Amino acid sequence: MAGPLLLRSLLSASTRKSCSSHLAPLPRFSRCFSSGPASAAAAATTYPSAYLDPGRLRNVAVIAHVDHGKTTLMDRLLRQCGADIPHERAMDSISLERERGITIASKVTSVSWKENELNMVDTPGHADFGGEVERVVGMVEGAVLVVDAGEGPLAQTKFVLAKALKYGLRPLLLLNKVDRPSVSEERCNEVESLVFDLFANLGATEEQLDFPVLYASAKEGWASSTFTKDPPAGAKNMSQLLDAIVRHVPPPKANLDGPFQMLVSMMEKDFYLGRILTGRVSSGIVRVGDKIHGLRGSESGIEKIEEGKVVKLMKKKGTSMVLIDSAGAGDIISMAGLGIPSIGHTVANTEVMAALPTVELDPPTISMTFGVNDSPLAGRDGTHLTGGKIGDRLMAESETNLAINVLPGIADTFEVQGRGELQLGILIENMRREGFELSVSPPKVMYKVEKGQKLEPIEEVTIEVNDEHVGLVMEALSHRRAEVADMGPVPGNVGRTRLSLTCPSRGLVGYRSVFSSDTRGTGFMHRAFQSYEKHRGPLGNVRKGVLVSMGYGTITAYALMSLEARGTLFVTPGMEVKTRSTSLKV
Repeated sequence: MAGPLLLRSLLSASTRKSCSSHLAPLPRFSRCFSSGPASAAAAATTYPSAYLDPGRLRNVAVIAHVDHGKTTLMDRLLRQCGADIPHERAMDSISLERERGITIASKVTSVSWKENELNMVDTPGHADFGGEVERVVGMVEGAVLVVDAGEGPLAQTKFVLAKALKYGLRPLLLLNKVDRPSVSEERCNEVESLVFDLFANLGATEEQLDFPVLYASAKEGWASSTFTKDPPAGAKNMSQLLDAIVRHVPPPKANLDGPFQMLVSMMEKDFYLGRILTGRVSSGIVRVGDKIHGLRGSESGIEKIEEGKVVKLMKKKGTSMVLIDSAGAGDIISMAGLGIPSIGHTVANTEVMAALPTVELDPPTISMTFGVNDSPLAGRDGTHLTGGKIGDRLMAESETNLAINVLPGIADTFEVQGRGELQLGILIENMRREGFELSVSPPKVMYKVEKGQKLEPIEEVTIEVNDEHVGLVMEALSHRRAEVADMGPVPGNVGRTRLSLTCPSRGLVGYRSVFSSDTRGTGFMHRAFQSYEKHRGPLGNVRKGVLVSMGYGTITAYALMSLEARGTLFVTPGMEVKTRSTSLKV
C-alpha cells in the first residue's frame, strides 16, 4: 500500500486546503501563489535535506502509440499515490486536448511512493507531436512503454521507443487493455515477442533487452506482473507497476557537490512571474535567491544570455504546483527569475560558463505560409489582424515548441515548418481562438538535395480496415506512391486487415478525409516519419480540382442544391463568400 505523500506529511491541514483549491493546469498556476503574500506563504514548504538525496528519485516517461492508454494510466497512478484528481484525463490541461481526446504537449508531475519520489512525464502519442517526446527523454532515466495488447506495436511505438533507446533509458513494457475479450495469454505472448524483435531491430543493449513485462487495464485501474483478466480484489491497484518502476529504473546519476546546472526542457509564461523554466537539475543544489545566469552555445562559443536570481522554485505535485525552497541534482523542477532563456538553453550558477548539450530533433517535413488576411471579409472574426502581431505570436510558439520553425518572408508573411498537418492545424486553431485572423497557404513538403539527388520525406503508415475496403485503400495509395511492406489479418478481429506501408509525405497530404470516406469511418490510419529517401516521382490521379464562387455575397440553399452531387461541400447556407473563394472539392 502506498506510503503517505511527502506533500501531505509536510503541509498542515490548512495549507493542504489552500493548495487543493487551486487544481489548475500548468499555464495557470499563478493563481496558486501569485494572488498575494498570504497565498504564497501558504503554498511554500520547506523540505528536509533528505529530500535532496538522488537515491530516492526516479525519473520516468510514459511513452506509447496514440490511443494506447497513456493519459488514463497517469490518472490511475496519481490516484494510487493519493493525489486528488478533479476529472478524467487530468493531465490534459489544454482545451483542445480535452475536446479531441489526444495529448498535444508533454507534462511533468511527481508522486510519492514508499519513501521515493517519482517524477512522471506524460508524452503525446501522435507522430506530429514527436518533438514533445524528443525534448523530454533527456530528463528521465526510464520509460514505461505502453502497448495495446490487442493492437500490438504500431508506427508511433517504433518512433518513441527508438528515441528512448537512443538516450539509454531503461524500459518497462506494460501491455494495456488485457481485460478485453479478444485478448488472450497467447496474444500477449505474441505481442511481447513482437516488442522484443522491435527492441533488437532498434539496437537495444543487453541491459535494455532485459525489460520486465506487466499486464494492466488502465481503465479498471490495476496492473499485474502475471497475466490475468480479473485480479483479486486486494490487487486491483497500480502498486505492482509502481514497485517495478522503483526497482527497475535506476536513480539519476547526480553530483550534489558540483555547481548548479540545469538544461531547460519546457517553458511556460506567467503574467506575474514571467518565464517559468522547467528541466532536470544536472548537478549541484539550487536555492531561492541564488544568483544564476542563462547560457547558450553559438558558433563563436558559449554566450551568456542573461543574469539574474532565482525568484521562485516550484514543483508539480499531483495536479497542483507547490513552492519549494531548494532542489538538488537529479530532480525535475520549475523556476522563475530569468526572462530571456528558453528551451535548449542552460541555467547555471554565475561561475559556470559551460553549456549542457542540447537534444537533437528530427527535421520538419511540411511547411505552410502564414500571412495577413487580405480578403474583403477581413476584420469580421478577429481582433489581431496585423502582420506584426501574427509574427510575434508565431515566434513565441517557436520558443515553446522546438518542432516548429518560423522563417520571416516578404510582405508580412511567415513560413512555418512543422511535422505534419495536425500539428500545424492545432496551431492555426489555437491562434483563431486567441482572436487572430490570418491567411494560410496549402501545405508543402520540404525536400532535400544531397549529392545532386532530390530527397523527400517518407513516412511509415499503419492502416487497419475491413476486408471489403482493402482494394479501395490500396488503389488510392498506389496513386500516392505508397509501397506495401506487410499485410495480414488483425489478430482477434475477424474480417479486419492490417497494412504496413511506406509513403511520401506529399502523398498523404489531404488523404485522411479521403480515407475516412472510403472506409465509411471504420478504418484506422497511423503514420510516423521514417527517413528522407530518393524522390519517388509524380503522384497519380489524386485530386480533380475545386469549384470556386464567382461573386461576393451570402450562400443560399438553392444555390447549393445542384452542386451537392458533384463533390464535398465545405460551406453551408448563410455563410458569406468573396469572389473566387473555394466552395467545393471534387
